[in-house]
Amino acid sequence: MPLAVILVLLLLKHIPATASLPLARAAGVVAFGYAAFLALRLVQGEEAVSVDGWTELRPSMVEYFACYGAAALAVVLMSAVIFVGSTSIVEPTQMLAAFTAATLLGAGAVGIGIGGLFTRVRWNNTLLEHHTAFGKQTSLAWSDVSSVRPNWRGITIATHDARKVTFSQFHSGAAQLAKHATNRARRNAETATKAFATL
Repeated sequence: MPLAVILVLLLLKHIPATASLPLARAAGVVAFGYAAFLALRLVQGEEAVSVDGWTELRPSMVEYFACYGAAALAVVLMSAVIFVGSTSIVEPTQMLAAFTAATLLGAGAVGIGIGGLFTRVRWNNTLLEHHTAFGKQTSLAWSDVSSVRPNWRGITIATHDARKVTFSQFHSGAAQLAKHATNRARRNAETATKAFATL
């Protein structure tokens, strides 16, 4: 995806309507951000943390970097829109592009914060618990888990009665939880098949 974004930015640089925008610099920022993402993934811990009999996921450095980095860029761009726009004459296209980029970066930072940094996912031998940033709690019994699927938001663990828990694949311990949930879902399916066969 970052490579596609860079390619689109470079193509837009050769279109007359957007040629005046600093798209080459934007492509450089995207490339730098992607390089930082890859570097942080290399040093990310893969193990979850054990606390008081529970195993918990932890936000990774990748998520902190993405959230606070996007928020900082949004503030810088919005400051440029406010202060530069009020003190000098700037092309409307540039102002609109900077405002749009600031809005998208701000929305991305809020989304990452709500969906990743400020959530809590923990499990023990019987339950999986998910606490959202707004205080909502969802508890799934391992005996009810039916499927584990990746999606654009991360990884979703679902039960037969359509209750779901979704967590970020970038959390430290996410692979460990996904593997555990997959094993439990397979075991539950085997148990249900055997029970159905004996009827």
